Amino acid sequence: MTIAGKINALVVALVLGVSVMLSGLVGVRDYRLARENLFDQVVTQADQSRELPMYLQFGEREGMAAVLDTLRENRTVSYVVLFSPQGDRLLSRPERASGSELSLSHLRGNSSDTAISVLSMDQSGAETGGGLVSALFGADRYFQITMPVNSPVNPVGRSIDRGDFLPDGKVPGQSNFIVGYLQIAVNQQALVLEILPGFLAVFAVCLLVAGMAMVLSISLSRRITAPIARLAEAADGIASGTRLEPVKVSGSDEVHEIAKIFNGVITGVSEYKQRMDTDHHLLSMKVEERNAQLSKRNEELNHAVQQVTRARNRLHHLAYYDGLTALPNRRLFTEQLGLLLKLMQRNNQSLAVLFIDLDNFKRINDSLGHSAGDLLLREVGERLAGCVRGSDVVAHNVDPASRIDVSRIGGDEFTVVLNQVDEEAGARQVAERLMAEVSRPLLINDHELVVTCSIGIAIAPRHAEDVEGLLRCADTAMYRAKQHGRNSCLVYDSQQDGDSIQRLTLENELRKAVERGSMELHYQPQVDTHSGSVVGVEALIRWSDPELGAISPEQFIPIAEEMGLISKIGELVVRQACEQLKAFAERGVKLPRVSVNVSALQFSQGFNRMISEVLAETRINPGSLQLEVTEGVLMSDVTASVAALRELREMGVSLAIDDFGTGYSSLNYLSQFPLDELKIDRNFIVDFDADERGASLVKGIIALSRSLGMKPIAEGVETREQFRFLTRNGAHIIQGYLFSKPVPAHELAPLLAPWHYADFVQKLDSEVEAQSQGVSV
Repeated sequence: MTIAGKINALVVALVLGVSVMLSGLVGVRDYRLARENLFDQVVTQADQSRELPMYLQFGEREGMAAVLDTLRENRTVSYVVLFSPQGDRLLSRPERASGSELSLSHLRGNSSDTAISVLSMDQSGAETGGGLVSALFGADRYFQITMPVNSPVNPVGRSIDRGDFLPDGKVPGQSNFIVGYLQIAVNQQALVLEILPGFLAVFAVCLLVAGMAMVLSISLSRRITAPIARLAEAADGIASGTRLEPVKVSGSDEVHEIAKIFNGVITGVSEYKQRMDTDHHLLSMKVEERNAQLSKRNEELNHAVQQVTRARNRLHHLAYYDGLTALPNRRLFTEQLGLLLKLMQRNNQSLAVLFIDLDNFKRINDSLGHSAGDLLLREVGERLAGCVRGSDVVAHNVDPASRIDVSRIGGDEFTVVLNQVDEEAGARQVAERLMAEVSRPLLINDHELVVTCSIGIAIAPRHAEDVEGLLRCADTAMYRAKQHGRNSCLVYDSQQDGDSIQRLTLENELRKAVERGSMELHYQPQVDTHSGSVVGVEALIRWSDPELGAISPEQFIPIAEEMGLISKIGELVVRQACEQLKAFAERGVKLPRVSVNVSALQFSQGFNRMISEVLAETRINPGSLQLEVTEGVLMSDVTASVAALRELREMGVSLAIDDFGTGYSSLNYLSQFPLDELKIDRNFIVDFDADERGASLVKGIIALSRSLGMKPIAEGVETREQFRFLTRNGAHIIQGYLFSKPVPAHELAPLLAPWHYADFVQKLDSEVEAQSQGVSV
């Protein structure tokens, strides 16, 4: 488009835009005025219809219809409906008009009984906009005017006749009474048609002004752009090389300046042509030189392609193979297993997947470090690969470059694919061979380790026909093998799905319970048999889920350890126990000590810091908190354990060894630990009367604790015989169901009264003394 055309188009667009805007404003104003005038006219006409109250009073439908027809004489009124004061539809004109079924309560909305209501609605009764734009684009939109029909005569209370409704019959000062309601539906598009002639007249004037502006713009733009057009023609000639004479134009000073520039360009073009021949020769020489350079670059490019190919192969290896063990990774495993499954279906064969997971691998990482764990994984991968590739049941009919006999799919998880497995006995045989190979002792950083594994077996198509389903079944069987004691293999069974779902549900609810802190503590008293007073309590975690019910700690604590939640649960127990100590102290209830069990996974570098923070927050006496650690915790790293326990001892925290005799602690090491109390495991107490050795063992533990300066505490005491045996042999702090089961805090408070168990202990002592004298009680 030329400059003149653009200027003209801009002017026309501006004028048309202003015209349309002005026309629109005029239309909106006229529409609003017409709407207000119409409303006033309709309301006035309805109010002046004095016969309508009389017709309503005497039920004359022909008279009411005549009044309604009079109101419909206005072309914009679509229909009129008459209602009773109670909202019953009495009459509509025309009959069964579309939209006349709307109820009076819907039409009136929140308006008072005597007010005139005006709402913009469509035929369905939904409220819409009442402006001009809404009327243009909505054919079924109406202004619903509802107004009360007032009568000068009270319709009840006395006998009335037609004379009462005449103007002379109205009593001065008498109030009007509502005898009905009128619904007048005004069609919005019909109202638009009323203002259309005026709108078209304004729009025609605007178009006339736009036409005159366009003619004036064309005339002016031609006078301005004529010299520029001649310059453009000269520019085309210069560009094509056909114009060499100077340019002569008439016009403004700017046009003359442009003409001078063009003349300078023409002179330059002439000189340029003279240099072209010389440059052409030089260009030919440059082309030859460039060809030589391109040949050299081509050789360099070939070398670069070789490097890229090697890099691509390297990336392929990184993408499909594990960087630590050089075994196929999960991506290659799933792709190739999908191909094997298709080949199996085509040949009507079976296939087995073995899902292998190392037992207690996390402990090796925690104790020896991740570098040792990496060496262990590499050695296990080599053992599995060497064992499987020597088996005659392993798949050998796939692409050798992408074999997935053994794959590492993540962490300490490996998979083995067995092809052409006719029965599960063959898969079990391979699994047992793998477990035996893995469990052979190996040397890692001068440490001789024995590692076991758990294997889950899934067979296609019996258990699943796709990759995801087969892996899920094998993983489920592996998990069940771990639950059965580890170092075992299990074939998938559909019943295991229910156990897996139950386990998953338990894990999800456990995580929510820990996050919400919805677990609570129960406390089991520790009674001094000398005084009958409670000298301490053991805090025991309890979990009751609204849907799962009460869940035993023996069930959810191992799951919490596997999920890595044991540290949070341990902190929750310590914090709740300390807060309960503080609450008892504020109420004047004396609780000498609370014992809290410490898990092996919880006893880490941040444990002491957590204890210090909780003590500082609750501001309790540190000696009121006792931590119970097992032999396994102490012996995992003796040096670190001694340092950590001494740090806790410096804080003032009391320490006890729990379940003594069930582990493997050395007496030499045991003497190094700064412990205050020794808890005798309930298994020894239960079996003390099985033979003389059991009783001697308990006596020896009590004597050992006293020789090491520790108080013996007997836990799990349930019978009077156990009480008699323990007290006779010097164990005077008893914990167990003989005195109380673990109870919540509100039930514990009464048990903390001084000498609460004195009478009971005295009775037990009397029974012991009587039994020793042979007297029945």
